[in-house]
Amino acid sequence: MKPIAREEINDYIGYVTDPSEWFEVTQDQINQFADCTLDRQFIHVNPELAAQTPFGTTVAHGFLTLSMISYFSMSFNLAMKGIYMGVNKGLDRARFVAPVKVGSQIRAKGKVLSIEEKKPGQFEFKIEVTVEIKDEEKPALVAEWLTVQMVA
Repeated sequence: MKPIAREEINDYIGYVTDPSEWFEVTQDQINQFADCTLDRQFIHVNPELAAQTPFGTTVAHGFLTLSMISYFSMSFNLAMKGIYMGVNKGLDRARFVAPVKVGSQIRAKGKVLSIEEKKPGQFEFKIEVTVEIKDEEKPALVAEWLTVQMVA
């Protein structure tokens, strides 16, 4: 994580992070997500039926791809100097742009839209996160993610 001093906040508006490493989405991961969420639609968990669709194979749940943002953020996130805790505040916007087929590799990068000190020592970050699919033109998703960092 790249550390930011309070006086540097404005320098980071519009900053685009380096992308994370590629991550392969497996059928086992998709199945486990289906079990956790009880979303066992055939397009996700039945390779034989999914092969008959325009996708030609199973695809990851959109929410699985979205949930990977937390994992990816460990490599692309920014952090205020003196941070002692960070919390996920949610999303302002999320769009699933293209399906993630089983066996695809995905990665994420962030663009800082805003950083605001909402309360003394509490900084809200709005990051536009793009999850890319290797060798695909369209991204899997684009989301505006809100986090809060507590600074001592």
